[in-house]
Parts: sequence; C-alpha cells; structure tokens
Amino acid sequence: MKIYLDTVGCRLNLSEIETMARQFRAAGHEIMVDASEAELVVINTCTVTAQAASDSRQKTRQAVRQGAEEIILTGCWATLEPGQAMNLPNVHKIIPNKRKETLVSDLLGIPTPELELEQPTRIPLPGVHRKTRAFIKVQDGCDNHCAYCITTIARGDCISRNTKDVIRDIRAAIDGGTLEVVLTGVHLGSWGQDSARGKGRLRNLIRTILDETDVPRLRLSSLEPWDLDEEFFKLWQDKRLCRHLHLPLQSGSISVLKRMARKTSPEGFSDLLMTARDIIPEVAISTDLIAGFPGETEKEFAETMEFTERMSFSGGHVFTYSARPGTTAARMAEQVPQEIRKQRNASLREILSKSKFEYAEGFLGKNLNVLWESTTQAGAEGWKLGGLTDNNLRVVAFAPQSRWNKIDLVELKTLKGERFLGKIDFE
Repeated sequence: MKIYLDTVGCRLNLSEIETMARQFRAAGHEIMVDASEAELVVINTCTVTAQAASDSRQKTRQAVRQGAEEIILTGCWATLEPGQAMNLPNVHKIIPNKRKETLVSDLLGIPTPELELEQPTRIPLPGVHRKTRAFIKVQDGCDNHCAYCITTIARGDCISRNTKDVIRDIRAAIDGGTLEVVLTGVHLGSWGQDSARGKGRLRNLIRTILDETDVPRLRLSSLEPWDLDEEFFKLWQDKRLCRHLHLPLQSGSISVLKRMARKTSPEGFSDLLMTARDIIPEVAISTDLIAGFPGETEKEFAETMEFTERMSFSGGHVFTYSARPGTTAARMAEQVPQEIRKQRNASLREILSKSKFEYAEGFLGKNLNVLWESTTQAGAEGWKLGGLTDNNLRVVAFAPQSRWNKIDLVELKTLKGERFLGKIDFE
C-alpha cells in the first residue's frame, strides 16, 4: 500500500509520524512524497492554538484536493473534536491520542512487537518533512495544568518511554546516518518522574544516551524551567550536547504567572538563566511568550516587556493568546481585546528580534560547526546550503557540491537578518 503521512504542530508530532513510517515500512508498505500518490493518508493534527486547529482542517482539505480518497486523522485536534473531524470530506477514521501508539498495528492487524522486532535504520521522511535531524520521542503527556494549555487535556498525564526503547531508536537513527538527535516530549523535563519509584530524571537519561551511543550531536527540545538545576547544566561538559536551551517563560509578570498556574517566578527564572550561562559558555537561551493573557493589565505587560529585555534571549516565539475550549483561562473574566493582544505580540517580537540579533552578532568572524539541513542548486555558485550550528544559529553558505546531512567548519562572515553568510573551510 502507498501511504502519505502529514503533520501539523510540534516536533513531537513529527517524531510520531516518523515512527509510523518506520512501522509501515517494516510491514512492506511505501511512504509517498505527497497525497496525490497515496492510497491512504494519515494526518497527525494539532490544536495548541486556534490557528493550529484551523491548519489541521486545512491539511485535510488539501489532501482531498490532491486526490486522497481515504484519510485517517489522529493527534490533538482530532482527539478533542472527533465529530468535526469525521465530518471533513473523505475522513474514514479517527484515532485518538490514547490509541496513536498502536495506529499502524491496529490498521494492519500486526502486533506492534512484530513491527519492532527488527528495528530498521532510520530513513528520513520524503518530501516536505524530510529532516536531517532525528526527533526522538521520550515521553508523552503532562501533569502540569497551566491555565491556557489544552495539550494536557488532549494528551493526558505524563508517560515516560523506557530507556531501552529510547536508546534503540537513537541507534537506529545513527545507523541511518543521522548526525543530530533531538529529544522531544510534551513535558520533556518530567521524564522518569512517573515511574513507580519516582527516581527517574531526565539528566539520567541524557547521561545514558551519551555513555551508550556515539551520537555526534544531542539537542533537547523545550524544557520547563522548574525541572532544571545546576547539576543538570553540568551535563554540558560533554561537547556533544548542543548549546541551546529553549525555556518557556510565557510572562515576565509574577501576577500573570500565578494566574497561568506556572510553577516559576521572574526572579527564579532569572537566577536559572544566570546559572546556565555561567556553566555553559555562549549558550543560546530562547523562550516562549504569550501576549494578552486574560486580565493582563498595562502594568503587567510593561513588567513582561522589561523582563524580556533584561533576559537578553537568543530568540523565541510570541503567541497571541488564543482561548482554547475546556481550559481554565478560557473561562476567565476580562479577556483582553484581540487588537490589544496583537499589538502586544508585535512589541514582544520586536524585543526578541533585537536580542536575537545581538546574541548572533557576537559570533561574527568565528568558526563554528554547521549541520546542513537544506541544499539547492544555485547555478554558477554551485549549491546553496542552509544549516544550523549547535547553538541554534542559522547559516547559509555555498559549495561546489551538495553537503546535505554533513557537518562542516564554517567561518561566519556576515549577518543578514536572522542568518549568517558563511564560508566553508574545506582544508
């Protein structure tokens, strides 16, 4: 059977469709470049924001326009809105998140252990989801109940994957030529804390990965600040760990953080960043912010603006608050008008853009290793390459041949917008 896999949203969703692809291939099926070639389309949906839910519906309609006659929807939006999902054209089945792990097994009638019996080496997905980096799921769900977050409702409580399975997936990725592995999860920092003895910690998993595999680069996705301490940052003594931490702040106002039910404070967050920067030289620290949370006053927003400027983040994402049905925040009084939310979003993005440029500017003229993630032919200039340093700097360079999934030492010559123009050292 010819199958097309698509996804909306986070890196975790991408990791999950890579797992589906591996299982389909193990059963003898073919993964296609787009929906027009497929007999079956599986879409992993998202609903973290209203826009993500809209994108999930749009992906489904797009697949129909491309000729898809049989579509299966899974993921967070399909889980929370199964009625709406089934009403979309050519949708034959909804697989909720709690049954996503066995989607392929149930569809094919083959027990999951048989699909995993001989772990094949990683083969990147074809088409738009083709990635050099392997995103490895290590846990799912979240035990926090942040007031704005619908993901906890859609994904359920925290469930950690066992170390053996994580190591197996990483080795399969390395055997397939992967040079960078990214650990992902809904609440990555909680890994192991749901075990019966409660003694598991993410830093133990990371040490095991570094000790038992020869992964060239290991990167971590988003981490909640309350899961981290000085001992965690000491892991970066191993140079294979990428010098990038994504630590969601959401607000720089203590009163807003309390309404959000976040387990941190501006003071605690600031202390954590100082500790990380002291231990990890030149570390990039990016963040997430929410603009226009219910009840956010001008004074509270000013506190967030000032705090965001003071933290000097290396970049980040700003989300205009989006009320998600079923969350505590959606029921709060004093919802901020949409126009004000958008204005605050623009102001925060301006601050992050400035601090991102200032962080990047400090690396002009330096030589850093770059993993090339995209290559396109560029006429007389040869091949145009696009890639990422270990500390999350975007770099463009030219080479006489494709360097996809190669790591090169690159001199960062000029900084244009959010990207460096680099020169590869081939000597």
